[in-house]
Amino acid sequence: MEVRVSAEATQLSVMRAVVGDLAMRADFDVDSIADLRLAVDEACSSLVRRAAADAWLLCRFRCGTEGLTLTAEVTSNDSSAPRTDTFSWRVLSALTDTVASSVEAAEDGTGKHVVRIELRKGRMGTSDVRGL
Repeated sequence: MEVRVSAEATQLSVMRAVVGDLAMRADFDVDSIADLRLAVDEACSSLVRRAAADAWLLCRFRCGTEGLTLTAEVTSNDSSAPRTDTFSWRVLSALTDTVASSVEAAEDGTGKHVVRIELRKGRMGTSDVRGL
């Protein structure tokens, strides 16, 4: 599923609602649904702060037997990837099984960049066991 909204903080509730509904339909447990909502909010918030004026926030949600994957992206004037030494990144890392970011030049020749964050969360019993 793909959802595109203007890259504004007021639109983050849409993404939280979408991931919550998808996770519920995919039979995630209540705690995992809450983790996903918070993680999507954190990832999208980070991207909205980097977004160029009038940019779109694009989120692609994929749900499969192994779990749910989100790829979120915005067009930005900034060519750097989100920092991984921040509290925000630690939250993302704690709430998901994997999280990664990337940046590439926009294909439209404007000199802007596409900044992405991808995260994945497995269903209870399919994700890696941490701390054991």
